[in-house]
Parts: sequence; structure tokens; C-alpha cells
Amino acid sequence: MTVRRIRTAAATAAILTGVAACSAPGSSAGSGDAVDSVVIGVASEPDTLSPLLGYGKDGNSKIFDGLLARDVDLNLRPALAKALPEVAADGLTYTFTLRDGVKFSDGEPLTSADVVFTYDTVLDANTNNTSRNELDAIKDVRADGGDKVIFTLKYPYAPFAGRTVLPIVPAHVARGQDPNTGSFNTKPVGTGPYVLAAWSKGEKLTFKANPGYWGGAPKVKKVTMAIIEDDNVRATRLRSGDLDGAILPPNLAATFKNDKAKKTHDAKTYDFRTVTLPQENKVTGDRAIRRALDAAVDRQAMVDKILDGAGRPAYGPLPVDDPWFAKGIEREQDLAKARRILDQAGWKTGEGGIRAKDGQRASFTLLYPSGDKVRQEHALAFASDAKKAGIEVKVETGTWEVIEPRMKNDAVLAGFGSNGDPDYGLYTLLHSSLAGDGFNNMGRYDDAIVDRALDTGRRSSDQATREAAYDTLQQELVKNPGYTFLTHIDHVYVLADRWDGLTTQVEPHEHGFASGPWWNLEAWQPKK
Repeated sequence: MTVRRIRTAAATAAILTGVAACSAPGSSAGSGDAVDSVVIGVASEPDTLSPLLGYGKDGNSKIFDGLLARDVDLNLRPALAKALPEVAADGLTYTFTLRDGVKFSDGEPLTSADVVFTYDTVLDANTNNTSRNELDAIKDVRADGGDKVIFTLKYPYAPFAGRTVLPIVPAHVARGQDPNTGSFNTKPVGTGPYVLAAWSKGEKLTFKANPGYWGGAPKVKKVTMAIIEDDNVRATRLRSGDLDGAILPPNLAATFKNDKAKKTHDAKTYDFRTVTLPQENKVTGDRAIRRALDAAVDRQAMVDKILDGAGRPAYGPLPVDDPWFAKGIEREQDLAKARRILDQAGWKTGEGGIRAKDGQRASFTLLYPSGDKVRQEHALAFASDAKKAGIEVKVETGTWEVIEPRMKNDAVLAGFGSNGDPDYGLYTLLHSSLAGDGFNNMGRYDDAIVDRALDTGRRSSDQATREAAYDTLQQELVKNPGYTFLTHIDHVYVLADRWDGLTTQVEPHEHGFASGPWWNLEAWQPKK
């Protein structure tokens, strides 16, 4: 994951844009009747627009397409491929046939060589793609003529087809550039429904419709993504007519309920809010402290008071309605249990009600990104709950530039979550091999049982074996928590009611650019 994708909600923070920042010239914001352009407020911008560095890796990029894509129900469907892949009986070979007549936005045809180039570059250790481990199963990618691509895997990897939503880049443009620093990062060329027209860093990105798009020219001809980190500023600009739509926290979205010109769109998600508990910190590294915090938090109160009911308690990284969720791990706040755990571990109540052990106070710092009201409220509620058990949590805010170098020792109010197969989100969150690898495994969690479960889940093609592995993993997280999971948060969007065809998917943590009602922007139709 790139840094700014994390900053979007954790993923996934962009530069604050003030109220004075205006929508793009000629935009539809506030016009009331123009439907061929749209201005949307999002919380952050990408660091790069290159899929070689992770941009759009989970699909829905407006500039690029993958071999496959996901429909509204997250089922895989053909995109640049003519059909779903042919899979060998042993699960080790996947063969794709490319769709006829697809061209990049510069007019050059798509070929199998572009697909091979894309995957080979992402897999190259010299490419700074922090999501490379997601393609660990690939042994080889080769072209068979101009329209066939064959993937050979090292081991059967049940969810591999879902990894081929990775956007394909043109070899004739990107080859010869340094993928880490080349111009392709800011001047991309793809096969998608939109083309980047302009990018004012920290302010906005403007896209225009690709008239040669293989799926048909979009009806919305111009799209502006305004970068507005602060939730309140996004709401203010939406209310003033400066934006056509925006993602908002539930409490701010509720203020538009009587605005008949706007419509609210809700999306269930895998997006959770959690507190990282660095194992190298003398306090959060103590297992008793981590278990006590898990028992002390009132998750339901956070859903009710912070999210206005737009979410669910998080008892682990998977939401309670996910088919992979381990039944029976649900738990309510239990302050008596939290105090008992600390007493038994030798953490004795001291000055000001804060516990101490061997001269070490039960006190640590919790950081959250500035401008994120929902995270701020989670952090304060967590600190309040922790204090009732005798643990002091000092809440601080800062930009991600401030937070990132402190993640090794200080707790962070973070956000993660991937839809689809559990391997997609859990491996990068928990596996010890990725401890301290950028925003992967931020808390440097290290548990042998969890590692074995993750490896089994990744390498087995047997459904029952995989289910047992992920059940074991979730149960172990209760016994040895490396994070305090708080809530799964619904995403709420408010848009001018001028288009038909708007829907939402069950979303991952990353949202804004690729998710929300604009996941299928190319299919929107003007209201009649």
C-alpha cells in the first residue's frame, strides 16, 4: 500500500485544503442542472498514479483496467480479459485471453506483453511496491501470442483470480523509466474510462472522459477530485455548492437529511478503526496491558455515540457479518476483567489511579491524524475507557509525516480492512515477516500461531482447512491482541441528486478515489 492510500482513513493524510479553494472552472458544482461534469470532495490524494507502485491495486481505478474487475456484489467479471481465467486442475496455472480491440488512451493497442511487463515490474525487488507480497504465489508470467497470458503459481492460491484486478500499464510508455521516479507516476496512460487532465498537488485532480474507452464513452465528461483532508471543511464546501458530492463522517452526513437536492449513499465496509500496540514499547508490549485494554473498551458505545449507529463493533479485523468471521469471539466491555488481568500481572494502582509495575507507569501515547474527527473521537473514547482500568493514554495529533517515524514506539489510531478473501487484508496486517514494513504490520505484531494460520490460509486450496486456519487466527488475537479493535465503520457519501445508476459496493478501508458511489462513474446516466 502506498502511504497516502493508508492515509485516506488511517490508509490510507492529504494536505488540508481551505474553504477558499474553489472547484474547477466550468465544473457543475452549484449549477443545479449540468450533469456532464462532477466535483467530488475526498480526504486525500495518492502519492502516485502508477499501478507499478500500488495505485489502483484493488480495482476500480478510473484510469486503468485489470484483467478482471468486480461488480456491485464483488463478484469477479471480465475486464481486459474476454472471460474468467481457465484454471488447471492442480490450481497452478491460470490462462487469460485478452479482449479484442482494446487500446490505451494514446491509441496504442493492448497486448499480452503489457500484462507481462506490469506483473514482472511489480514483482521486481527494485520496484518500491509495498504490496508485492500480495503476488507472492506467482512463479512466472508469460505471453502466449499477442492475446494470451499464462500465470504459473508456486503453490495453489485459492483467491488468486481476485489479484488480477491489478491495473495493466503500457510497456511502450513505462518501459525504460525508473518505476520509482519516472514520469509515469504523474502522467499515466491506461485503458480506463478516464484520462488524467491535470493534477494540482494538495488541491485537486481533474479527469476527462476517454472517448475511445472499450466499454463505451462515459456520459460524465469531466471529473474533479478536490483534496480536502478536514471533514468539517468538506461538509462546508458541499453545503455551499462548491462540491457536488463528498465522503463525510456519519454525524456530518446527517446534517444534509433535509436537503432535497442531495442524496445520501451508505456503504457497508471491511474498514475498521483500531489502536496499534507496538510490541517494542515497554507498556503496550506487555501482554497483560493489551488484554486489559481489549476488555476495557466499550465498542458498542463508540458505534452509538461516535458513528451515530453507522457501523458495528469490531471484535477483530473481520466484520461480524463476514462469512469468515469466527463465531463466539464477540465480547462486551468488562472493566472488572480488565482490572483483574492487571492485578494478576503485577500492575498495581498508584498515583492518580494510574497503575505501575517495577517503576514503570502504565502510560503511553496514542497518535491520530489531524483533521480526522472520527479518529479523534475514537482516540478520546479509548483513552477514557483505558483510564477506568488504570491505564493512562495520552492522545496527540499530527500529520502522517509526524506520525510515521513514531509508529515503532507509539500507538496509532489506525484504519485498515480489505474486502474479498481474508488473505488480502490479514497477511499484511499481522504477519511477523512484514513487521515495520512501512504501514504493513504497524504494531510489529509477532505471534507464531497467527503466522502459521496466515501461511496455511494463503497456501491451502482446501476450504475447510482455510476456514479452520482463520478461526484459529481470530481466536489467538483475543488471547494475544496486537491491536485493540474498536469499530467497523460504514462509509457515508452525500451527492447532488442529478444522476441515475449510483450504487455502492461493500468497501475496503481505502475509499474516496475508487470506491463510493463513483466506483462505477463511467456508468452514470443523467436523470431524465
